[in-house]
Amino acid sequence: MSRVEATIVGTVSKVLVSIGDDIQSGQEVVILESMKMLIPVEATKAGKVTAIHVKEMDFVNEGDTLIVLEESQ
Repeated sequence: MSRVEATIVGTVSKVLVSIGDDIQSGQEVVILESMKMLIPVEATKAGKVTAIHVKEMDFVNEGDTLIVLEESQ
Protein backbone atom coordinates (compact mmCIF):
# COMPACT_ATOMS: atom_id res chain seq x y z
CA MET A 1 0.00 0.00 0.00
CA SER A 2 1.10 3.51 -0.80
CA ARG A 3 -0.26 6.83 0.42
CA VAL A 4 -0.60 10.19 -1.30
CA GLU A 5 -0.15 12.90 1.32
CA ALA A 6 -0.93 16.60 1.44
CA THR A 7 2.08 18.66 0.46
CA ILE A 8 0.81 21.84 2.14
CA VAL A 9 -1.75 23.08 4.65
CA GLY A 10 -4.95 23.98 2.82
CA THR A 11 -8.46 23.11 1.75
CA VAL A 12 -9.38 20.33 -0.66
CA SER A 13 -10.66 22.10 -3.77
CA LYS A 14 -11.23 19.01 -5.93
CA VAL A 15 -10.74 15.24 -5.75
CA LEU A 16 -9.80 14.06 -9.24
CA VAL A 17 -9.99 10.27 -8.73
CA SER A 18 -12.48 7.68 -7.52
CA ILE A 19 -12.07 4.39 -5.68
CA GLY A 20 -11.09 1.70 -8.17
CA ASP A 21 -9.34 4.09 -10.57
CA ASP A 22 -5.96 3.00 -11.95
CA ILE A 23 -3.57 5.93 -11.77
CA GLN A 24 -0.04 6.58 -13.00
CA SER A 25 2.93 8.02 -11.17
CA GLY A 26 2.85 11.80 -11.57
CA GLN A 27 -0.92 11.91 -12.16
CA GLU A 28 -2.77 14.70 -10.35
CA VAL A 29 -5.17 13.18 -7.80
CA VAL A 30 -6.25 16.13 -5.61
CA ILE A 31 -6.23 19.91 -5.96
CA LEU A 32 -5.55 21.84 -2.75
CA GLU A 33 -6.24 25.52 -2.22
CA SER A 34 -3.91 27.54 -0.04
CA MET A 35 -3.66 31.32 0.13
CA LYS A 36 -5.98 31.60 -2.92
CA MET A 37 -3.63 29.42 -5.00
CA LEU A 38 -4.56 26.03 -6.46
CA ILE A 39 -1.87 23.41 -5.90
CA PRO A 40 -2.10 19.98 -7.56
CA VAL A 41 -1.05 16.93 -5.55
CA GLU A 42 0.40 14.12 -7.67
CA ALA A 43 0.71 10.40 -7.01
CA THR A 44 4.32 9.34 -6.54
CA LYS A 45 3.59 5.74 -7.57
CA ALA A 46 1.25 3.96 -9.97
CA GLY A 47 -1.59 1.88 -8.57
CA LYS A 48 -5.29 1.39 -7.95
CA VAL A 49 -7.13 3.79 -5.64
CA THR A 50 -8.38 1.77 -2.65
CA ALA A 51 -9.41 4.61 -0.30
CA ILE A 52 -10.06 8.34 -0.39
CA HIS A 53 -9.69 10.02 3.00
CA VAL A 54 -10.87 13.51 2.04
CA LYS A 55 -13.73 15.27 0.31
CA GLU A 56 -14.06 18.71 -1.22
CA MET A 57 -13.87 21.55 1.33
CA ASP A 58 -12.00 19.43 3.93
CA PHE A 59 -9.12 21.21 5.67
CA VAL A 60 -5.84 19.25 5.62
CA ASN A 61 -2.44 19.64 7.21
CA GLU A 62 0.85 18.91 5.49
CA GLY A 63 1.46 15.15 5.65
CA ASP A 64 -2.21 14.14 6.03
CA THR A 65 -3.17 11.08 3.98
CA LEU A 66 -5.39 12.01 1.05
CA ILE A 67 -5.49 8.85 -1.08
CA VAL A 68 -4.43 5.21 -0.49
CA LEU A 69 -3.17 3.11 -3.41
CA GLU A 70 -2.58 -0.56 -4.00
CA GLU A 71 0.68 -0.37 -5.94
CA SER A 72 0.89 -1.84 -9.44
CA GLN A 73 3.10 -4.89 -9.87
